[in-house]
Amino acid sequence: MSISLSRLTKHYGPNTVVDDVNVEIPEGSLTAILGPSGSGKSTLLKLIAGLEVPDEGRVIIEGDDVTDVDPRYRDIGFCFQHYAPFRHMNVAKNIGFGLRVRKQPKDVIDVKVRELLELVKLEDKANSYPAQLSGGERQRMALARALAIEPRVLLLDEPFGALDAIVRTELRHFVKELHRQIKVTTILVTHDQDEAMEVADQLLIMHAGRIEQAGGPTELYERPATEFVHSFLGPTTLFKGVAVRPHDLELVSPTVGTIEGVVTSIMELGFEIQVTVTLSDGSTPWVQMSRNEFRALNIAAGSAISVRERVAT
Repeated sequence: MSISLSRLTKHYGPNTVVDDVNVEIPEGSLTAILGPSGSGKSTLLKLIAGLEVPDEGRVIIEGDDVTDVDPRYRDIGFCFQHYAPFRHMNVAKNIGFGLRVRKQPKDVIDVKVRELLELVKLEDKANSYPAQLSGGERQRMALARALAIEPRVLLLDEPFGALDAIVRTELRHFVKELHRQIKVTTILVTHDQDEAMEVADQLLIMHAGRIEQAGGPTELYERPATEFVHSFLGPTTLFKGVAVRPHDLELVSPTVGTIEGVVTSIMELGFEIQVTVTLSDGSTPWVQMSRNEFRALNIAAGSAISVRERVAT
């Protein structure tokens, strides 16, 4: 189901939290709303869900104006960071809760729950209780519960935020594959750039309540419309007074046409090496390179070196 947001605005007292947002979210897409804390991304999600009422603007889902529709009747599934399951219910009953509320027949519920348990790979956990699950398993249960009502739209608000790095990575892959299978229009709110770049078809970059730029991950990374988008979607460093990606610079022996300097620090991060150089003009750009590139240079702190923009190959 496509979603259209028109002039959507929300104030909390004197503060404008969502400011005149106009955006189209394609049917069947997985869209990530990305931005720093306080940018308005979670409030925007709540306005779509109906958990907050806009001061101005409209929310349209597949041509239907749902701005004034109670959230219970918007056919929207929710999955939040701090998911609160029913501890006294096993996994199967948690997943089927929404269907029971809608007074679906027991045989229909049983079939649907079995399908969802298989979809989220929790078949062997049907009779387990939430306390017996890992963090990743609880989030998969939460996703299944949100999908049980066959929502028009699935909203995910920082669903992986409370999980450790390894589990977050696993769930990112899981959500991407899950979306490929079910194709429900999905909106993911996150502050994690890698997470958004990996799973989303479309990014909405928010800053101070506004959409700074919308588009595909590659488009926004390579052709940012604003300095904020450029710096937010990946590391930047200043070279010749301009913000550039550190992997677009390289270190070479001092030659004509390069800016000479001295290596001031070296940070080894597994495969990646970050080298900071103090240049003759006083600037201190840092350069990102592979371990093999670093070894070939044979440099250390204090080495004379030059920096230039990486030559395309």
